[in-house]
Amino acid sequence: MTEVGLRRSSLSTMAFTSVLLFICSIYSCYAQAPLLMWTSDGSNMPHLAQPTAGQTVSGGQLASYLKSALSIAPRNVLLFLQDKLSMEDFTMYGGVFGNKQDSAFLNVESALQTSSNPLVLPALDWSASHSILELLQGELGIPAVQIDPSTLKEIKLNTAQPSLLAVHLPYTAGDQTKELLLKNDAIIGEVLNMFKSQDVPYTAVYTGLKPSRVIEDTPVMAGHSVGRSLLQALPESTVKPPLVINNTVGQPCILLWADTLLATYSGNQVDLARDIFNGSADTAGSVCNNTLSRLVLNYKNVLNLRSLRLIFSMRKIFFPVSARDWSVMEQVVLEYDGQRAIFNASSGIYSPAEYSFHCQSVSSAQSPLLVPRSATDNATMWTLSFTDFQIQGFNVTGEEFSYASDCAGFFTPGIWMGLLTSLLMVFILSYGLHMIMQLRTMDRFDDPKGPAISVPQSE
Repeated sequence: MTEVGLRRSSLSTMAFTSVLLFICSIYSCYAQAPLLMWTSDGSNMPHLAQPTAGQTVSGGQLASYLKSALSIAPRNVLLFLQDKLSMEDFTMYGGVFGNKQDSAFLNVESALQTSSNPLVLPALDWSASHSILELLQGELGIPAVQIDPSTLKEIKLNTAQPSLLAVHLPYTAGDQTKELLLKNDAIIGEVLNMFKSQDVPYTAVYTGLKPSRVIEDTPVMAGHSVGRSLLQALPESTVKPPLVINNTVGQPCILLWADTLLATYSGNQVDLARDIFNGSADTAGSVCNNTLSRLVLNYKNVLNLRSLRLIFSMRKIFFPVSARDWSVMEQVVLEYDGQRAIFNASSGIYSPAEYSFHCQSVSSAQSPLLVPRSATDNATMWTLSFTDFQIQGFNVTGEEFSYASDCAGFFTPGIWMGLLTSLLMVFILSYGLHMIMQLRTMDRFDDPKGPAISVPQSE
């Protein structure tokens, strides 16, 4: 082969390899497998916060989940690794539409129902599920033992020491998928019954090495562009990350972001958000726990005041009507030179506890969400105006906000215009139908060959 031919062959090989790597990277971005974790009946597992809807759990988050669970749960771990598994398998073959007798996961469902605080991760990153065996080995400090379901009766367990048993389960897509899932569920039931017969508490994990189905949604949340894009270099984003407040163990518990935090006092105005997102914010006095979050921003020598504190006080409250916890902003307080100005915010600033709150405009003047506590309160001398305001005080899982509950009302001006236009059209149509129904046809006709019709005036 000539030198030119070798060069062309090398270039084609490199191009094919690049395309293959690109396809694999796209696949890994959208490849997600579910994970189920439960304990035996009578064993306890800590209550772990479930991920928010649509959140993909990464490898680091999975390691945190496993560490928290195994701190209390039994350290005899059963790992059921299926070749492929997706949430769509539970939807299609789990009897979720009322046909429970046709479910292919009867043993798994029974184990989840008898367990205390089972953990369900609907969307686990594919790379994390692929490395779960290594994560469990590192957490328990022992190697995994691969067991064959046919040799279950020969296994004798030692409850004095932790153990890690891995059971490999096959998967085949096609017409035989349900039958194979039924066999895998029967194997899971046999293993669990073996542990139960030997009176050994256990922690079970069921997941897949790869997803059986990959749903390629529009990757807007992943930050990829859709459609045409300019080839020129884009400027770096100037949006700063939110202000993060950590709890006593160093985990994020409060997030705050705002484009501006304008405060006006005695005719003077200042933007309190100008210097708090560059890492120099003074948040001394901030506290957070499961029911109360208090964010404190401390300032000095602003608005001709020696000291100023802006305090956001939030509380988690359970409302029986909605049967869920809500995060409610009880008060926004200004403490300055020994005085206090208190604004009530509970009537307008609230969201489900799992979500963050966002509002384009939070003000104490126009369409106020911040209302002075009383007519004689010092708050009447202040005017607050926040733009692009977003805050989250509970269920914070990282340094990014959860899904935002926006303050925009349902009946927007566009909706009102549409409703009024529709009512006008209905009125015109009703009037037209009414006029048509009032038409009267002639009941007598003139015959040209006969005498003319004489209509008496009395008729």
